[in-house]
Amino acid sequence: MAGIGAHVLPFRMTPKGSRDVGALRDDREPLCAGVFHQPLDQLHGDAAPARLLRHVGMVGDPRSPTGLPGQLGGSLAPLHLRSVGAMRRLVGTLDVDVAHGLSLLLASNGAPRHGVPMHFLSDNAAPVHPRVWQALRAADAADAPYDTDALSRRLDEAFSALFERECAAFAVATGTAANCLALATMVQPHGGVVCHREAHIEMDECGAPGFYLHGAKLLLAEGNGAKLTPASIEAVLAGITRGVHQVPAQAIAITQASEYGLVYRPEELNEISDLAKDRGLGLFMDGARFANAVAFLDCPPEQAAARVDSLSFGCVKNGAMNAEAIVLFDPAAADLVRWRRKRAGHLQSKGRFLAAQILAMLEDGLWLANARAANAAARVGGEGAGERLLHPVEANEIFVRLTPGEREAMRAQGFAFYDWDAASARFVTAWNTRDEDAAALAKALATL
Repeated sequence: MAGIGAHVLPFRMTPKGSRDVGALRDDREPLCAGVFHQPLDQLHGDAAPARLLRHVGMVGDPRSPTGLPGQLGGSLAPLHLRSVGAMRRLVGTLDVDVAHGLSLLLASNGAPRHGVPMHFLSDNAAPVHPRVWQALRAADAADAPYDTDALSRRLDEAFSALFERECAAFAVATGTAANCLALATMVQPHGGVVCHREAHIEMDECGAPGFYLHGAKLLLAEGNGAKLTPASIEAVLAGITRGVHQVPAQAIAITQASEYGLVYRPEELNEISDLAKDRGLGLFMDGARFANAVAFLDCPPEQAAARVDSLSFGCVKNGAMNAEAIVLFDPAAADLVRWRRKRAGHLQSKGRFLAAQILAMLEDGLWLANARAANAAARVGGEGAGERLLHPVEANEIFVRLTPGEREAMRAQGFAFYDWDAASARFVTAWNTRDEDAAALAKALATL
């Protein structure tokens, strides 16, 4: 069944001009491709209206859409229902793993057409990797609840092997929970966390650090490309002089890679680690895109994490569905996370499904292979930006200076992305970004 994504489909044309997969019920390959590749305009039998391509943050329209390309519409024509029925009968004749793998392959690699955007919105929007789906299915058997299942018990050993030092690891469902629960091991309610003023924990977590840390404060520092330096950290610490009247710094939080896709080199991390140790501060790393940083540095993971005390190891942006890992390099802090995670409502009774995803990412280096693919696509896409590029492309994010008119022109060509501010846009690649889409992005940026 190889090459289905590129198959030229001999669809029957209906009076309205839509291609009817129902005519292919006896031809397996094009039938599979047709069912899994039908965007909204085909389901309704005519061209998708422009309003359905407008989405908040994607094209700047504040109104919520009634539907989006690729989603099932409210009214499916009977001929399409017959097509789905034919597909169900076909899948029933295939081995379940082959059928499931086929559906994942088609869903993640379908070519954009009929106005369906080329997605550079976020790596969060990427599909779940097939190997993660396989791990989830394999985990769907009776086992002990909470952290006593066989898969969850493997997490400590797996991360200890990855970082080549003793670790304690916990699975949670979101990066916000991972960040905040890790910080909660080193910051008291009256304390503070030094972080960049554009850090994710400051800009994108709706005050969750203060909530999880019971009132602890974020102490905001400067730094180019959303990266901290010893000097920018010292500038914040120097302002804390009034004893009990001010919030004392108790931890430093850095992001690897940063909010602008820039990567801390090992020597930069060592300098910050030395400062933290000298000042008696904990050091936490938000690793939502840690894999992309390791792929860029091409170094062992322990060097990309240096001597941090704890790390949120990102999986969701890199091919997982809903699992992130809290990695503690001081196993003595494990009990603090264990109790706080339960109290925060993040201890899942069927946690084996979270552990299964994380282990699948670590197995055979899938986490790093996915990140390398995303980084490579970003490098290609960023080549066309030229002097418009706001930051070097080191991970999987491309920040480009674009006027409102230029952004609209890009969207008219089928590119989906977020406006970063009034003068720029962000394009994010993922593990499944197609080579041709990355090349098309480079060409479009170069010809603006």
